[in-house]
Amino acid sequence: MRDLIEFAITRHLPERMLSDEAVTMMLAIGYQESRFEHRRQIRGPARGFWQFEHGGGVVGVLEHPATSVYAQDLCDDLCYARNSNDIYQAIADNDILAACFARLLLWTLPVGLPEVGDEDEAWRQYIEAWRPGKPHRKTWSDSYQYAVMGLS
Repeated sequence: MRDLIEFAITRHLPERMLSDEAVTMMLAIGYQESRFEHRRQIRGPARGFWQFEHGGGVVGVLEHPATSVYAQDLCDDLCYARNSNDIYQAIADNDILAACFARLLLWTLPVGLPEVGDEDEAWRQYIEAWRPGKPHRKTWSDSYQYAVMGLS
């Protein structure tokens, strides 16, 4: 999964968006949200490994001042209309699109990403960016350790 994330970012987003901190957060969040097994939320509306919902996730990235231009360029690169409904549906089947949107959602945070190993700050930023309906702090430690091990 690390290779997919690195490929997606280096191919479609600015180089400064790729860092060990970004990859760690993306691995941890993807594992927390879907275990990288479910592209469609079980009994829910979310899509892609990072479990994007239409409103706060897809629309948020498309319209946020810090990410809208990057998201529009990404849609053009991948030949998708700049339409939130189309993107929301496509994220379920296009892992590159999903990974880039996950990175862009993290880019909307007002502070830099936490250093690798700062599990508590990573949890705080995950909650702030993803706003999960039922956050599970108990499983975050495993998800975060999965991510840190994925960097080795």
